[in-house]
Amino acid sequence: MLGFEAIRTTRRRLRAAFLVGMAAVFPPALAHGHFILVAPDSWMSQDSVGLPEKLGPCGNEGGGTPTGKVTAFHPGQTIAVTIGEVITHPGHYRVALSVSDRRELPAEPTVTPDTGDPCGRAAIEDPPTFPILADNVLPHTDPFAGPQTFTVTLPADVTCRKCTLQVLEFMSNHPAPCFYHHCADISIQGTPVATTSTTSPILPPGGTTTTTVPCPTPRCSLEAAVQGAACGPDTIPAAIKQKLARAPELLDESLTSPPAKARSLRKKAKHLLTRAGAAALRASRGRKPKLSAGCVASIKQTTSSTRSSTS
Repeated sequence: MLGFEAIRTTRRRLRAAFLVGMAAVFPPALAHGHFILVAPDSWMSQDSVGLPEKLGPCGNEGGGTPTGKVTAFHPGQTIAVTIGEVITHPGHYRVALSVSDRRELPAEPTVTPDTGDPCGRAAIEDPPTFPILADNVLPHTDPFAGPQTFTVTLPADVTCRKCTLQVLEFMSNHPAPCFYHHCADISIQGTPVATTSTTSPILPPGGTTTTTVPCPTPRCSLEAAVQGAACGPDTIPAAIKQKLARAPELLDESLTSPPAKARSLRKKAKHLLTRAGAAALRASRGRKPKLSAGCVASIKQTTSSTRSSTS
């Protein structure tokens, strides 16, 4: 008969072998990119990571609730589009417009795989031709510091009572499929906007364009996330605001502290940022969420980028 220690050793080996086998059968899932359409208002509700968005043309896999919102614009108007990228993958965005039926929206671009990357490169329409309004928007390889706003100009010769503005995300370094989709129902009515007009594009309150100089400090970035367009209508829980306020204080203090203390302060600040992001995500769940999906995306992106930039 086996002794007690031999039995324990055998059990440990069997358990280890089982775990190795399970890991081979169920490999770790790859992270999938997600984004939230912050503005114009989405045609469909979005959860904290942007779902539904996987099935084209507009995130048609189900799981959301139609918002019934239609944003009004004028022919020829330059409008602001704001997205929040919740999970980052290298890539870019494309914007298209359908006037009568969503079946008018263009097909997803042709993708050319690279070695080890089925979503290597996507064809870009340059210059874009209708129904594509803009392509290769916000090209990036690193996480954004927060929600991003860019502008597109609507056709001056198109009117509609309810047409569809599609925002398509292309992701490389990603398993196929390579695209996520969001749409906004919009109307294009009224007096056309002259192409020589000096009127500034209508941005969300507190919104910024991609040409704006980024915040130079963590405090600025975190305050911009809390006070910006994505979180403007929300009442952020006090516990989250306290963490977001305390973290930059610790980072500021670390700049004038001895090396050992500075490392400790930065570690505490990063921990607070992690907790703030997790708390924001929890606050967006349940039957009566306290935070909107757009606000959560803004907080999580900003806390993540601030942690990454804190050495």
